[in-house]
Amino acid sequence: MGSKKPVWKGAAFENESRKKNLLTVLLVLVLAFGAALLLWNVYHVKTITVEGNLHYTNDEIIGMVMKNKLDQNSLYLSLKYRKKDIRGIPFIEKLSVNILAPDEIKIIVYEKAVAGYIEYLGKYMYFDKDGIIVETAEEKTQSVPQITGLNFGYVVLHEPLPVEDSKVFQSILDMTQLLEKYEINTNKIYFDKDNQMVLYFEDIRVRLGDISNIDDKIIRLKSILPTIEGEKGILHMENFEKNSTNIIFNRD
Repeated sequence: MGSKKPVWKGAAFENESRKKNLLTVLLVLVLAFGAALLLWNVYHVKTITVEGNLHYTNDEIIGMVMKNKLDQNSLYLSLKYRKKDIRGIPFIEKLSVNILAPDEIKIIVYEKAVAGYIEYLGKYMYFDKDGIIVETAEEKTQSVPQITGLNFGYVVLHEPLPVEDSKVFQSILDMTQLLEKYEINTNKIYFDKDNQMVLYFEDIRVRLGDISNIDDKIIRLKSILPTIEGEKGILHMENFEKNSTNIIFNRD
């Protein structure tokens, strides 16, 4: 008599192996789901700080970053915004998200360096230290001064303003940085053809002249402005020097 072939034993072994593999896969899936759920709960964003933003409020920045449920996870956000280049949002160049704690993040805003803006064809054109137009907007921002007196025939986005003397842009940057440093808010800065400057504060005009002694001029200006607030007239600081005591204010 011939021996029987172990057909059913092999089939049973194969079925048992498939069951074990299926259980292993299910166990891995359950563990993965549990880990994902744990990560979601632990790294669910509850506290947010924002820094580097001037043109937008904290709430506006948070709204730009956290657009859906997945964006509420700090790990996902930190990977998504790792000095990410931003397109389509005026004034913002990059955004970065740092994890301070599993449920706490810091959004760091890298804004485009804007020196001033001009009005052109009903729009506000913002330019950088090299005079390159970096943004156009329908509304003006209070933190950037309007620059007047520049002569140009056309404006092209991402190209420099075609002025006769490009050195004026360095003067503009120096001025705006000094005003920001000493917390002086001017409505407008006027440059004539010789780069002589006039600052506007409502009904007060401050004639600063050229860029010489500009630090000393701005320091003194900060102390003078409160004493003439609400007045109308011209403050003459064209020939001001550090030890000057006679500064003339001509009332209108």
